[in-house]
This record gives sequence, structure tokens and C-alpha cells, in this order.
Amino acid sequence: MSKRILVSSLIGVAVVGGIAVGGFAMASSSSEPALSDSSARYKAPAGGGAGSLTFTTDVRDDSGVKGLKVIAWPASSKLDPSEEELRSVDDAECRRVSDETSRCTYTLKVTEKEEAELDRGTWHISALATAEDGGTAFVPRAAAFDVTG
Repeated sequence: MSKRILVSSLIGVAVVGGIAVGGFAMASSSSEPALSDSSARYKAPAGGGAGSLTFTTDVRDDSGVKGLKVIAWPASSKLDPSEEELRSVDDAECRRVSDETSRCTYTLKVTEKEEAELDRGTWHISALATAEDGGTAFVPRAAAFDVTG
């Protein structure tokens, strides 16, 4: 066997082995959940009907999405909720759109009486996403909206 063939064979084995190891590392690594395409819309009550706050976001994780917790708070309050505090707030409804992504929507009805008591100005949405594998992603300011009036 010539040295040229032997060296080429060894290089081929090293390259294939490196690809296999790299592929295994990529397949076994997991990432934390991520939010994208987040938006918040506030509609004030009118004509005796209820208004609403709607927050929508896409949550992605390679293990799948278990859920999303959401809270809205006025910027003027300086509340700035923590990840721990979000563990006990309202759940968004999440609908699976692929193996790794869910579209999550949080809707809150607002009566005229409630609207009259709301702080005017900018409000923030904080969100806590949880993946099927237990990973979490806390987004302290996932979206913003204004309450005017």
C-alpha cells in the first residue's frame, strides 16, 4: 500500500470522525426557550362593551414548549417583576405550530370601570417561557403598549 493512499485514508477517517462527533454534540446540546414576533395590543372599552389586552408571541425550544406566564404592569409603577414572581401569574394559551414552536396568546378583558382605574401611559409585558425539558427564558420587557384616555 502506498504512503499516499494510507495518508489519504487516515485524513478521511479523521474528517468523518470529526463530523460524527460534531453532529453528536449538536444533537445533544439543548438551548433555552426563545420568544420572537412578540406584540401587545390594548383596546379600550367603548359603548358599554369590554376592551381587551392581547399579547401574542412565538415561543421556540428544541424540546417543545410547555407554557408561558404573562403579566402586564405600568412603567410608572417601577414594579419590574422578577422571574420568580412570574411563576405564579396568569398563563397564556399556547398552540403548537411545529415540534419546536408554539404561538402563545394572552388575552385579558377590561371593563370600563377597570379601565378608569388603570395608570395612563406606557405599560410593559413580562413573560416567562418554560420548555418541555424544564428550561426557562425570562423576558422582563417582552412588549409594550400604551393606555391613553
